[in-house]
Amino acid sequence: MFAKLQAKHGTVLVVVDQPASIGALPLAVARDMSCPVAYLPGLTMRRIADLYPGEAKTDARDAFIIADAARAMPHTLRSIDGEDETIAELEMIVGFDDNLAGEATRVANRLHGLLTQVHPSLERVLGAAIAAPGRPHAAGTLRLPGPDTQGRTAPTRHPAAAEGAADAERLVEDIFTALDEQTVTVPGTEAAVLIVPSLAASLTAVLDQRRLLAGRIEELLEVHPLSKVLTSIPGVGVRTGARVLIEVGDGSTFPTAGHLAAYAGLAPATRSSDSSIRSEQPSRRGNKQLKRAFFLSAFAALADPASRTYYDKKIAQGKHHSQAMLCLARRRADVLFAMLRDGTFYESQPAAAR
Repeated sequence: MFAKLQAKHGTVLVVVDQPASIGALPLAVARDMSCPVAYLPGLTMRRIADLYPGEAKTDARDAFIIADAARAMPHTLRSIDGEDETIAELEMIVGFDDNLAGEATRVANRLHGLLTQVHPSLERVLGAAIAAPGRPHAAGTLRLPGPDTQGRTAPTRHPAAAEGAADAERLVEDIFTALDEQTVTVPGTEAAVLIVPSLAASLTAVLDQRRLLAGRIEELLEVHPLSKVLTSIPGVGVRTGARVLIEVGDGSTFPTAGHLAAYAGLAPATRSSDSSIRSEQPSRRGNKQLKRAFFLSAFAALADPASRTYYDKKIAQGKHHSQAMLCLARRRADVLFAMLRDGTFYESQPAAAR
């Protein structure tokens, strides 16, 4: 199709609203045939669709709207960089890791619910350790004693002690103490005895997969030229840095820091109508994954003196915690843009000088 269009019309611009998944193969073919490619964000496309008559939602109508937007409103298009195998692999692995994170949360919540139902004391002991990264033994060795069994083993021979964790024996003692606190059997305990080990094994498998993926993500991130720039920012780790790299790249597609903040949903939305309505509210739009990455880095950066000073300043101005975190995340977006623009590393400034 591209060959026929090029023979008849010359240069052909290929525009997609999904650069990944269903749009990956057409873009690869277009690049291979030297066709320029562009990306029309899905939200932008739906807003443009409201300008056209009719309420139908068909592939043919969507294709017409995308083509007409590329012709009449080229400013709505975003450029797509040339194929980068590292970025493509990172995007696929990080996306799978996000799915695993959601699955781990779902299974952990299910475990919390079962333990709270049949043995609240045991849930209080194991609650924070079920999916803790530093305690891989907690989920893998979780066994709920049945109503007709004592479920006791010596602390020195307990499977958790074999993991080599410094707090394994203390955790086992706490488990024994919690088991002794409850003297009655809650209905449904027999079913929980069968379900809990299965859920614990599933959670352990998911956490093991995430650890393997984290190693691969770190390897891919290290070979990218921008990895050192991203990870030099306090609070930006392997997963956060990979997500920022996937969504932002080298930052060349954003004219200003404000454009980057708006794309991430960190810029406030202004509501103004003459003199009756004037307000600014947090935006509910933007790239949700990038916004989450900035927020996670902002939380982690509270240990940095300069970031903590800025956060405390916003709190002193009367802002709530979430508002102060939003301000800090926006500030980090501005810093990241400047670093990518100038190709410099993060330089922390003393809090007193600030």
